[in-house]
Amino acid sequence: MNVAKNLEVIQDQIANACKASGRSCDEVKIIAVTKYVSPERAQQAIDAGVIHLGENREEGLLDKISHLRDKPIWHFIGTLQTRKVKNIIDHVTYIHSLDRLSLAKEINKRANSKVKCLIQVNASREESKHGLDPEDVTGFIQALKQYPHIEVSGLMTMAPLTEDEQIIKDCFRKLKTLRAEVQQLELDYAPCHELSMGMSNDFKIAVEEGSTMVRIGTALVGNESEVQ
Repeated sequence: MNVAKNLEVIQDQIANACKASGRSCDEVKIIAVTKYVSPERAQQAIDAGVIHLGENREEGLLDKISHLRDKPIWHFIGTLQTRKVKNIIDHVTYIHSLDRLSLAKEINKRANSKVKCLIQVNASREESKHGLDPEDVTGFIQALKQYPHIEVSGLMTMAPLTEDEQIIKDCFRKLKTLRAEVQQLELDYAPCHELSMGMSNDFKIAVEEGSTMVRIGTALVGNESEVQ
């Protein structure tokens, strides 16, 4: 596993996707999802030039923080239990999974400054996925006004696992449309400029459809889950 070479390939693919859609590569952040790899592999990603790392478990996040030589920009990308907010809040810059007011209340309570939160949206309406239904997003964001430590930096979704590219595109386009609706509200606490969408299997499509954050694990750092 050569993480640096993987990163070069991914960057080239993102560049091609940006060119096809008339975008700048500077608009896309690569988040190395390190939940299935060791701190050593995560460090290889940082050494290769990745500055954004994503974890979906409190334990994995804290373990890597204690072992890494460098301090990346941390993204919490998994379902976040309210009781665990206090353990991760001082370590992460972004939370990608805000989907209920009870969680917002706890984040606001524990944070000492504004936390960049992305609203998790179940754009595909799959029963197996977490997140708000699309029609509930704007109302939910308006309700967040009461929590001054929360900044709604954007929206996040996961597309269905399918080989039908049109289904994937429709999911991503729905999120982009929702972002425009939120931006039209002109809420100072909800600039909503980020679109966190696209993983190892569909990030090229996501970039073509406007993603500003791609969450890439297997294609970038591999999978060492058998040694976890």
